[in-house]
Amino acid sequence: MRIITGKYKGRHFDIPRSFKARPTTDFAKENIFNVLTGYIDFEDATALDLFSGTGSITLELLSRGCKQVVSVEADRDHYRFICECLKKLSPSPALPIRGDVFRFVKSCRQQFDFIFADPPYALQELPKIPDLIFEKNLLKEDGVFVFEHGKNNDFSKHPHFAEHRQYGSVNFSIFKATAKPAESDSPTVAGEMSDALNP
Repeated sequence: MRIITGKYKGRHFDIPRSFKARPTTDFAKENIFNVLTGYIDFEDATALDLFSGTGSITLELLSRGCKQVVSVEADRDHYRFICECLKKLSPSPALPIRGDVFRFVKSCRQQFDFIFADPPYALQELPKIPDLIFEKNLLKEDGVFVFEHGKNNDFSKHPHFAEHRQYGSVNFSIFKATAKPAESDSPTVAGEMSDALNP
């Protein structure tokens, strides 16, 4: 796993062979981030990486200058691996959280400029995730949500859908926050939640 560009460009991280997580391929990751340069300036942005897996997207976001990246992953070993990777980039403006993504999303009061989600393609609740993101107002005004999913999912009818991109077997749907969400009373609630969700 390598970082495509930014201040950590070219850094490699060896993923344990025992991992079940499938990191987004370098080809797909490079192409979707090229598309996203037309949507968002990552410099000083706040970001949320859901179903973080190996932490590949979290590391890429940090390399591109995000001032904060909250990374949520339920698997113990994957979470530990993400923490180890972040230590190698220390100091890092990242907050890794071990916990259930749906529990986090339903409780979070922080808003983000950018959200990325890469759930298991076979996840039963996968089709509901875009609705949940917008129902909970997790995106700031003009914020962007990128959803990685299987080829059989179609979100083109969603009111916040912007476009779909496919790179090999990897599919991304891009959503845009078009209405101004409510102001958050607690901009650091993600940090507070880490105590509740981490073991």
